[in-house]
Amino acid sequence: MRKTLLAVSIAATIAITGCSLSNSNTENANVAAQAVLDSQNPFAVASTLQYQTPDFTKIKDEHFKPALTLGMQQHYQQVLEIANNPESPTFANTIVKMEQSGELLNRVSAVFYNLTSSNSNATIRKIQSEMAPKRAAHNDNIHLNEKLFKRIDSLYQQRTDLGLTAEEVRLIEVYHQRFVLAGAKLTETQKAKIRLLNEEQSKLTNEFSQRLLKLTKSSAVVVDSVDQLAGLSDSEVRAAKADATAAGHDGKYLLNITNTTRQPVLSKLENRELRQQVWQASANRGLEGENETASLVARLAQLRAERAELLGFNNWAEYRLAPQMAKTPQAVYDMFGSMVPAVVKNTEKEAADIQAMINQTGGDFTLQPWDWAYYAEKVRHAKYDLDANSIKPYFEFNRVLEDGVFFTLEKLYGVTLKPRPDLPVYHEDVKAYEMFDEDGTSMAIFYADYFAREGKRGGAWMSSFVGQSQLLNQKPVVVNVMNIKKAPEGEPTFVSYDEVTTMFHEMGHGTHGMFSKVKYPSLAGTAVSRDFVEFPSTFEEDWAAHPEVLASYAKHYETGEVIPEDLLQKLLESRSFNQGFDTLEYMAAALVDLEWHTLPADAPLQDVKQFEADALKKHGVDIAAVPPRYKSSYFAHAFPGGYSASYYAYMWSEILAADAFAYVQTQGGLNREIGMKFRKTIREVGNSVPPMEAYQNFRGQAPTTDGLLERRGLK
Repeated sequence: MRKTLLAVSIAATIAITGCSLSNSNTENANVAAQAVLDSQNPFAVASTLQYQTPDFTKIKDEHFKPALTLGMQQHYQQVLEIANNPESPTFANTIVKMEQSGELLNRVSAVFYNLTSSNSNATIRKIQSEMAPKRAAHNDNIHLNEKLFKRIDSLYQQRTDLGLTAEEVRLIEVYHQRFVLAGAKLTETQKAKIRLLNEEQSKLTNEFSQRLLKLTKSSAVVVDSVDQLAGLSDSEVRAAKADATAAGHDGKYLLNITNTTRQPVLSKLENRELRQQVWQASANRGLEGENETASLVARLAQLRAERAELLGFNNWAEYRLAPQMAKTPQAVYDMFGSMVPAVVKNTEKEAADIQAMINQTGGDFTLQPWDWAYYAEKVRHAKYDLDANSIKPYFEFNRVLEDGVFFTLEKLYGVTLKPRPDLPVYHEDVKAYEMFDEDGTSMAIFYADYFAREGKRGGAWMSSFVGQSQLLNQKPVVVNVMNIKKAPEGEPTFVSYDEVTTMFHEMGHGTHGMFSKVKYPSLAGTAVSRDFVEFPSTFEEDWAAHPEVLASYAKHYETGEVIPEDLLQKLLESRSFNQGFDTLEYMAAALVDLEWHTLPADAPLQDVKQFEADALKKHGVDIAAVPPRYKSSYFAHAFPGGYSASYYAYMWSEILAADAFAYVQTQGGLNREIGMKFRKTIREVGNSVPPMEAYQNFRGQAPTTDGLLERRGLK
């Protein structure tokens, strides 16, 4: 699974996470709307760079707050004009006008909220905290406007009789559902209550994000002696020393903590005590101390349940899943329940093999979570005679990106990416590219931001600086973000095979945004349901293992020799290894997420550790050596992020991806014809076509789970 942030065009789509405006009256909004930004503020007008790409040479931290503030005021004034229009509602004077509103707000938000995740600092975090409650208020001022909803509802009731296109009808339906789920049908008393709940939720999610960023830094493990780092490569040791020096620990070594429970370094460290220290630093984050997040988790779950009840749902999961493909929490529980026996059986077999390896190599202890990755590598080596260090020289970062990811895009979809060093970037490690179609037409700008650094949250994601829209005459400007450990200066950066597949995965999201050919911004690119959005990206990652693709990028960084056939076969055969663990740790996290969000509104605040333990036991996934991929106290998807009650979506989407990939292999595999069919029926249509309809337009039938079980080696 990949941690993916899919940024929504805030002003244009009026997304649920919307922007902000305090409860100012109409007169004040009118006055404020006449204001203009200082001419030196780069957000005052659209960027003159290609496709309105942000000019990072001009953007400074002090530009964000005034631009966000005025942008919200202008946007709200535009919305009031739509709501108060004396003319009868039409698609043009209501829905289209809404799509065109918020130009300034959209422009500044796209940059600001990208940087809060990828290049944050104290100033940005302070602005983010100030804006969080205002964003919630602004969102409510729009969605709870009675006059505006009456216009939208009127169009919704007549939508099939207005002579509109299918995309226009779809857009009305999306707007109507969005407003209803935001509380547009509530009484004034209920609306006042939901405003308070939304404001508190916004403050708490922002606080969670801020504390998690601090926890990521403070949880890093300082190591005194290089002897403790046995198992790490010379390059990794040098990087740990450089990180320690940068953090003020001269002469020592620093092991940074990534966002998941499992830490990559655990597969290499020979020192068991240090492995335990690293694992515990990861797993116990946020449970106590100055930056504890456990109390925020408990209150957020309670808040969301109260909000769902107010909107007529039994719990937050019911509310969240109503517009998704899954529709109900029970459908998700059924999906996982049908897989648990096979997954647990596989995991227990893997655990037995690992325990045998511990015993065989002289270990006198029972398998613990901090042992799994280290001894799993030994089992992998014994089973497949596969040494991770023997593979590493064949996965040099630049070659993977250009001869792997970019190569596949050209083969399947006919597009090429060319460097654009003239375009400004927000950090020296970021590179800009321009995407061209097979006929030479320029399609999009792509930013590649792959290396870890301070100020960037953990994980990997795709986002947009400019969203595609034919209505607004906008072409996409997209970014992929990861946290690959960069090699010391002058040395090649090698990536693990997991990082290889993540690069393919995130480009799947990237092309979902860059291939978009939709008129209305609210329906463009990745603006699809959570349990569909991971489908095109998961589909893309499987190409990393395709023989022709591997032959293109898996080459020795010094000699250019293609990875030897025997080593390649071992790698491919080993792909199903440890899938019990991988699947179970994901399922455990997804089930914990659902359990938090199926709590009723009258449930008391929960003890986080006990709640998690009970949830895992309830679903039969409580294997001590395999904790959830994310524990609640650092579960960024479910609490500050947009995946509350929706972390299941990765596996739901994987069912579609595995079924589609299996189908593609029956159609000749890596070829332009099937690639273009996928591009046109899935990637180009965004949310202008209902997800299952789009899938069936490509596949010709509904998906089955056969491909998923085979993909994970569980069949």
